[in-house]
Amino acid sequence: MTVRVRRVFEFDAPAEAVWDFISDPSKRADSISVVERYEIDEESGDATWHVRLPIPFVKSTARVETSDIARDPPRHVKFVGKSSVLRVTGEHTVEAIEGGARLVNEFVVDGRVPGVERFFERNLDAELENLERALRQAVESDA
Repeated sequence: MTVRVRRVFEFDAPAEAVWDFISDPSKRADSISVVERYEIDEESGDATWHVRLPIPFVKSTARVETSDIARDPPRHVKFVGKSSVLRVTGEHTVEAIEGGARLVNEFVVDGRVPGVERFFERNLDAELENLERALRQAVESDA
Protein backbone atom coordinates (compact mmCIF):
# COMPACT_ATOMS: atom_id res chain seq x y z
CA MET A 1 0.00 0.00 0.00
CA THR A 2 1.15 3.51 -0.80
CA VAL A 3 0.33 6.66 1.15
CA ARG A 4 -0.10 9.83 -0.95
CA VAL A 5 -0.66 13.30 0.43
CA ARG A 6 -0.96 16.68 -1.27
CA ARG A 7 -1.17 19.88 0.77
CA VAL A 8 -1.05 23.53 -0.25
CA PHE A 9 0.18 26.30 2.05
CA GLU A 10 0.05 30.06 1.47
CA PHE A 11 2.46 32.50 3.08
CA ASP A 12 2.62 36.26 3.55
CA ALA A 13 6.23 36.19 2.42
CA PRO A 14 8.15 36.43 -0.84
CA ALA A 15 8.43 33.26 -2.92
CA GLU A 16 12.24 33.53 -2.69
CA ALA A 17 12.09 33.18 1.10
CA VAL A 18 9.89 30.09 0.81
CA TRP A 19 12.32 28.64 -1.77
CA ASP A 20 15.33 29.32 0.46
CA PHE A 21 13.73 27.24 3.20
CA ILE A 22 12.18 24.38 1.22
CA SER A 23 15.19 23.82 -1.05
CA ASP A 24 17.49 23.32 1.96
CA PRO A 25 17.71 19.59 2.87
CA SER A 26 18.67 20.37 6.48
CA LYS A 27 15.65 22.64 7.02
CA ARG A 28 13.35 19.97 5.58
CA ALA A 29 14.85 17.31 7.86
CA ASP A 30 14.70 19.55 10.95
CA SER A 31 10.94 19.91 10.44
CA ILE A 32 10.12 16.19 10.53
CA SER A 33 9.67 14.77 14.03
CA VAL A 34 10.66 11.19 13.19
CA VAL A 35 14.04 12.34 11.83
CA GLU A 36 16.17 11.79 14.91
CA ARG A 37 19.36 13.10 13.30
CA TYR A 38 20.81 13.62 9.84
CA GLU A 39 24.01 14.29 7.96
CA ILE A 40 24.37 16.44 4.83
CA ASP A 41 27.04 15.75 2.21
CA GLU A 42 28.37 19.26 1.56
CA GLU A 43 29.44 18.46 -2.01
CA SER A 44 26.31 16.75 -3.31
CA GLY A 45 23.69 18.15 -0.93
CA ASP A 46 22.45 14.58 -0.34
CA ALA A 47 21.24 13.83 3.17
CA THR A 48 21.13 10.75 5.34
CA TRP A 49 18.17 10.77 7.70
CA HIS A 50 18.11 8.54 10.76
CA VAL A 51 14.38 7.95 11.21
CA ARG A 52 12.77 6.43 14.30
CA LEU A 53 9.36 4.91 13.59
CA PRO A 54 7.34 3.61 16.57
CA ILE A 55 6.27 0.40 14.86
CA PRO A 56 6.97 -3.31 15.37
CA PHE A 57 9.81 -4.80 13.29
CA VAL A 58 11.80 -1.54 13.47
CA LYS A 59 13.70 -1.53 16.75
CA SER A 60 16.32 1.09 15.87
CA THR A 61 16.57 4.06 13.58
CA ALA A 62 16.21 3.46 9.86
CA ARG A 63 18.88 5.00 7.68
CA VAL A 64 17.17 6.83 4.78
CA GLU A 65 19.44 8.06 1.98
CA THR A 66 17.87 11.15 0.40
CA SER A 67 18.82 13.13 -2.66
CA ASP A 68 17.27 15.78 -4.84
CA ILE A 69 16.35 14.28 -8.19
CA ALA A 70 14.87 17.40 -9.78
CA ARG A 71 15.65 21.03 -9.11
CA ASP A 72 14.36 24.12 -10.91
CA PRO A 73 15.34 27.10 -8.73
CA PRO A 74 13.55 29.05 -7.41
CA ARG A 75 10.40 27.12 -8.19
CA HIS A 76 10.60 23.36 -7.77
CA VAL A 77 12.50 20.65 -5.90
CA LYS A 78 11.82 16.93 -5.79
CA PHE A 79 13.66 14.47 -3.57
CA VAL A 80 13.69 10.73 -3.02
CA GLY A 81 14.61 8.91 0.16
CA LYS A 82 15.38 5.20 0.13
CA SER A 83 15.94 2.65 2.86
CA SER A 84 15.20 -0.96 3.69
CA VAL A 85 12.12 0.26 5.62
CA LEU A 86 10.55 2.78 3.24
CA ARG A 87 10.81 4.85 0.11
CA VAL A 88 9.62 8.46 0.24
CA THR A 89 9.24 10.96 -2.57
CA GLY A 90 8.67 14.60 -1.72
CA GLU A 91 7.92 17.33 -4.20
CA HIS A 92 7.68 21.04 -3.43
CA THR A 93 6.55 23.71 -5.90
CA VAL A 94 6.75 27.41 -5.01
CA GLU A 95 4.43 29.86 -6.77
CA ALA A 96 4.42 33.63 -6.38
CA ILE A 97 0.91 34.92 -5.64
CA GLU A 98 -0.45 38.35 -4.85
CA GLY A 99 0.85 39.30 -1.42
CA GLY A 100 3.06 36.26 -0.94
CA ALA A 101 3.72 32.71 -2.01
CA ARG A 102 1.98 29.38 -2.37
CA LEU A 103 3.77 26.10 -1.66
CA VAL A 104 2.38 22.89 -3.13
CA ASN A 105 3.65 19.78 -1.28
CA GLU A 106 3.23 16.23 -2.53
CA PHE A 107 4.48 13.17 -0.69
CA VAL A 108 4.38 9.49 -1.52
CA VAL A 109 5.48 6.91 1.05
CA ASP A 110 5.91 3.23 0.16
CA GLY A 111 6.51 0.98 3.14
CA ARG A 112 8.81 -2.00 2.88
CA VAL A 113 8.00 -3.50 6.28
CA PRO A 114 4.63 -4.04 7.97
CA GLY A 115 3.24 -0.99 9.76
CA VAL A 116 5.05 1.75 7.83
CA GLU A 117 2.09 2.77 5.68
CA ARG A 118 -0.29 2.64 8.63
CA PHE A 119 2.06 4.89 10.62
CA PHE A 120 2.23 7.44 7.81
CA GLU A 121 -1.52 7.28 7.14
CA ARG A 122 -2.03 8.39 10.74
CA ASN A 123 0.90 10.80 11.03
CA LEU A 124 1.73 12.37 7.67
CA ASP A 125 -0.70 15.26 8.20
CA ALA A 126 0.98 16.08 11.53
CA GLU A 127 4.42 15.95 9.90
CA LEU A 128 3.24 18.35 7.19
CA GLU A 129 1.88 20.63 9.92
CA ASN A 130 5.37 20.58 11.48
CA LEU A 131 6.86 21.56 8.12
CA GLU A 132 4.32 24.34 7.64
CA ARG A 133 4.88 25.68 11.16
CA ALA A 134 8.68 25.74 10.75
CA LEU A 135 8.43 27.34 7.34
CA ARG A 136 5.91 29.93 8.53
CA GLN A 137 8.11 30.80 11.51
CA ALA A 138 11.17 31.18 9.25
CA VAL A 139 9.66 33.19 6.41
CA GLU A 140 6.86 35.23 7.94
CA SER A 141 8.96 36.55 10.81
CA ASP A 142 11.42 37.90 8.19
CA ALA A 143 8.74 39.38 5.94
